[in-house]
Amino acid sequence: MTDNTDIPEIDEQPFLDATAEAKSKFGRFNLAIIGSSGVGKSSLVNAVFGRDWAKVGKGLPVTRGVQYFNDDSLGIWDVEGFEIGSQVPPAEQLRVHLDTISKSPKLQQISVVWYCVKANDDRLTPADIAMIRELDAQSLPVILVLTKVDWIKNPITGQHGVAKGVEKFVEWLNEPVDPQTDLPIDIPYRSVILTSTQDKHGKGKGHGLGELVAETLALSPDNEKDAFRIAQRLNLPWKRELARPVIAAATTAAAGAAAVPVPIADAAILAPIQLGMMARIATIYDLEIKTMMSAGALAQVGAQLAGRALASSMLKLIPGAGSVMNAGVAGALTAATGEGWMRLCEQVHTGKLDVDKVNNSWSDFVPGFLDVIRKMAEQKLAK
Repeated sequence: MTDNTDIPEIDEQPFLDATAEAKSKFGRFNLAIIGSSGVGKSSLVNAVFGRDWAKVGKGLPVTRGVQYFNDDSLGIWDVEGFEIGSQVPPAEQLRVHLDTISKSPKLQQISVVWYCVKANDDRLTPADIAMIRELDAQSLPVILVLTKVDWIKNPITGQHGVAKGVEKFVEWLNEPVDPQTDLPIDIPYRSVILTSTQDKHGKGKGHGLGELVAETLALSPDNEKDAFRIAQRLNLPWKRELARPVIAAATTAAAGAAAVPVPIADAAILAPIQLGMMARIATIYDLEIKTMMSAGALAQVGAQLAGRALASSMLKLIPGAGSVMNAGVAGALTAATGEGWMRLCEQVHTGKLDVDKVNNSWSDFVPGFLDVIRKMAEQKLAK
C-alpha cells in the first residue's frame, strides 16, 4: 500500500495552463455539412469524429435551416438542403445562410464543406448543382459525399464494389452532362467520396471514411490541419505525429532541469514538466485529464511522475551515481512517461479503455525500469 505521507503535493496549475495553451494553439476545426433530412449527416459525424449531435456541445439554432454545434476542437455547421416548395431559389437560400455564418466569430468560420447526397438518389438535382456552385463562388472547398452506399463483396476476390446504379451515378459525376441537352455542365466540387457508416444489415465499420478523412485534411487550410487531426477519430498515426514532439520537448526540459544533478528527494521538480506534457498529449487525443482522473489519482500520478522510487532503484545500479538524479535519468524518465501516457490516451480514445477506469489503469502504463533504460540508450544513440 502506498504511504500517502510520502506523496508530494502536486500543483495542478501547470497542467491547467498547458491544457489551455494547447487548446488555444490548435484551435477548432469547422465543418459545414449540407444535405436534406435523412441523408445520414449525423451518422457521418459520429463515425468520423466519435460524437453524437447531442454531445457536440449544444446546438445553436442560428437561423431557420442552420444550426451550429461545437466543443473545444470541433464545430459543425448543419445546413439543410433546399427547402422544397420555397419561392426562393436554392442558391439564394444558401447565400443567405452563408452570409449569416460569415458574420460569426473567426473561430466559427467554415474550413471545408461536405455536401451529402444519398447514393441511391442516382442524380444531383438542379438545386444541388446550384448550391454547390454557390459554395464554390464563396471559395469554400466542397467534397461531394455519397452516403448510405451498399457495398457488395465479391465472393471470389473478397473485394468490395458498388451496385451498377451507383457506378453510373459516379461516372456521370465525373463527366456530367445536362440530360435535356446532352451538353457538359460544370459542377465545381473537389472530389466524390463514396461512404457508408454501416453495412446494409446495420453492422460493420463502414467504408470510404478513411478516404473522406484524408481528403478533408488535404483541403483544410494549413493553419487548421492540426485542429482537424485532433478532432477526427479514425487516424491514430496523425495524433502520434503531433504527440511525439510534445514528448521530445518535455524530455529536453526535464534534462535541462536536472542539468545540475538534483537529489532524488527533490525530483518532484520534474512533475510540472511532465504534467504539462500529459495535458498537451490529452488535448491531442481530444481528451480532458480532469474528466479522466480524480484529484486523488492525479496526486498518485504526481508521486509517480516525480520518479523517486524508480530513479532510486536505477541509481543503485549506476556506479558512482549516489543519490542524485542527472539529466540523462530525468530525460529518460520523462520520455518513458510520455510514451506510456500516449498509449493510455490511445486506449481511451479508441474506446478500448473506459474513461471511468483510468484511475485504476494508469499503473499499467507507468514506465518501468526497462522502459527508462531503453530511452537512455536511445538518447545516447541519437547523440
